[in-house]
Amino acid sequence: MNSESVLTRALVYGALVTLSIAVAGSILGYLVAGVPGLVSALIGSGLTAIFMGSTVLSILIANRATKGDSGSTSYFAIVLGMWLVKFVLVLAILFLLRGQPFLDPVVMFFAMIAAVLGGLTVDILVFVRTRVPYT
Repeated sequence: MNSESVLTRALVYGALVTLSIAVAGSILGYLVAGVPGLVSALIGSGLTAIFMGSTVLSILIANRATKGDSGSTSYFAIVLGMWLVKFVLVLAILFLLRGQPFLDPVVMFFAMIAAVLGGLTVDILVFVRTRVPYT
């Protein structure tokens, strides 16, 4: 099994976990805060999915662009460039959404935390359970 299949599996499983957190969070958000809670849970989990998924995508793109040479300057430029773009993008989105009447910040915060913890758990489980030959 190569690193691309491991990363692809982490991306797919992470998307499934984030989708389930979005569904559960929107139901809980609706029960707690009505429609603003539902919208907040969906936006919070969606932002987290974009933020965490773009890391895996940048590594996959960098692997293909550098033909697997993870020590090259181009590899690090692609991964770091994607990280900077997503960081600025998420901050801009959060600043634009701040104070909007259709959002509940507490529900959005907890949805983002749940999605981050779920995504990290999936990443850890995928990488721990994968057997990659090293010789």
